[in-house]
Amino acid sequence: MEIGNWWRKGIVVGAVLLFFWLALNSMVHDSPTMDEQNHIGRGLAFLRTGDPRLSLEHPTLVNAISALPLLTVPDIQLPLDHPSWEKQPPDVYWYVFADQLLWHYNHDVTRMIFLARLPILFLTLGLALVGYHFARELWGRAAALIAFLLLLFEPNLLANGRYATTDMGGTLFLLLATYLLWRLWQRPFWDWRRWLWAGLGLGLAFSSKLSTLGFVPIFFVLALLPLFPGGYGWKAVGRRLLQLVAAGMLSLVVIWALFGFEWGPFIFPSDTLAFLNQYSGPMPTFWAGVDQIVNVSRGGRAAFLLGEYASEGFLLYFPIAYLAKTPLVILILLPITAVLLLWQKTTRKNALFLLIPALYYFGLSMWSGVNIGYRHLMLMIPFVLVLISGLMAMKSERMMLQVAWPKWLAYGGVFGVLLATLWIHPHYLSYFNLAAGGPKNGPNILADSNVDWGQDLLRLQDWMQENGVESVKLGWFGIGDPAYYGINYEPMPGFPRPEFLSLWTTPPFNPTQPEPGIYAISASSLWESHWGEKNVYPWFRQQESDARIGYSILIYEVENGD
Repeated sequence: MEIGNWWRKGIVVGAVLLFFWLALNSMVHDSPTMDEQNHIGRGLAFLRTGDPRLSLEHPTLVNAISALPLLTVPDIQLPLDHPSWEKQPPDVYWYVFADQLLWHYNHDVTRMIFLARLPILFLTLGLALVGYHFARELWGRAAALIAFLLLLFEPNLLANGRYATTDMGGTLFLLLATYLLWRLWQRPFWDWRRWLWAGLGLGLAFSSKLSTLGFVPIFFVLALLPLFPGGYGWKAVGRRLLQLVAAGMLSLVVIWALFGFEWGPFIFPSDTLAFLNQYSGPMPTFWAGVDQIVNVSRGGRAAFLLGEYASEGFLLYFPIAYLAKTPLVILILLPITAVLLLWQKTTRKNALFLLIPALYYFGLSMWSGVNIGYRHLMLMIPFVLVLISGLMAMKSERMMLQVAWPKWLAYGGVFGVLLATLWIHPHYLSYFNLAAGGPKNGPNILADSNVDWGQDLLRLQDWMQENGVESVKLGWFGIGDPAYYGINYEPMPGFPRPEFLSLWTTPPFNPTQPEPGIYAISASSLWESHWGEKNVYPWFRQQESDARIGYSILIYEVENGD
């Protein structure tokens, strides 16, 4: 069954309108999430001053794009006179700088957050458009529409495609760079125009999120494989390798330009490279960020999985996160699609070009010590969805399949993804599939940005007003300031605001028999996900909550004798 041209255009227009309604309708009710103020602070500081000093670990590109609309509000004050702007190292003081920017120097957090999130919506749309063109060249026009719809409505992409962070920007520009490399290698000769586009694409990817650098080794592997016109001869392989190296050199110029042609003393944080800090060179902040990310990945960060805590992560963290948060229809279609496309000779090479990077990055993520969210798998998700769209390219040949059968699987995939998205609306960040117990069971499996990133503070405010609740005992997990929103509360142990963080050793209630009152506890605080000792909230973990705010804040009404 082929969809006519006018129908295709109508579906695309309708999908874009639905996407913006779903995204905006949910976005305006989400309070500032944990990392957003840091990204906004970095981006606005760079745009206003041209100084990328805060862009350690997170390159300038996406932060600057996100902060662009804030330039239309000239009365926003940067805390450049605050000590956090001058103190080093910036990876410690940017948190203070961002907190001062959002909650102390300015008094319109809602508008600042909304404006900074808007560009990310268009990057999400851009991801779907890149996937459309990639799938069209790989599999044909019918597959392009499937890829477009999957990328636009996959709930995890939509969740992170509404926040002022680098996750969506990195995902978009990595897919774009990979697509441009694929186009470059389709020519059995050196196409200078395509080479320039590939170099630009790599530069945009590496300037958007440092984890995209993890794909460099797999790009070299792909260049070696006989997946492109020209075969496996040494001349063809040598040309592809030379093109990749040359494009990589060009990408460094792009990165340097996006760092404002920064030049200065190197500031490598590791002891291994500290000897270079006596020299000066281009974009020292970028190189220090690469060094910092490598150190963090090796050392790990506090992680939570299935009720357990680990200071250096879990080997099975990402496999479990992927199985729990990926829509069931995608989990089912992925192995079916991979087998069918690899079996069919006409689709095998293109399928391998998508499948190898996805599997490589998944394996790389498993060995990373940074286990803080499914969003760190986002870089591989578009490869999976574009691969699934290849079902539209299936032909019967010797497989004794009716041509319509794989296509109906693809249509079913779109329907299943859209159904999951409408089901979880507007709580996309807390999405868990039904096999994992749905979003209500999510906090029992994962924490942090998988379910609770501080997004439901505004909804807590609404709930208190609707139910006539004057004050709550709040175990808050998030950077949002409850007092800013007029919430009357007594602080309990939480993270990372000081008034909550300081209470873990001396909780202001009896952990074995809490005093009467209304307790509002964030899911991550409830599970004490950032601490090895779990002796503050065990009583609450054994109780059924009386209400839920979204899926990230649990309400307990404790009375005398409970």
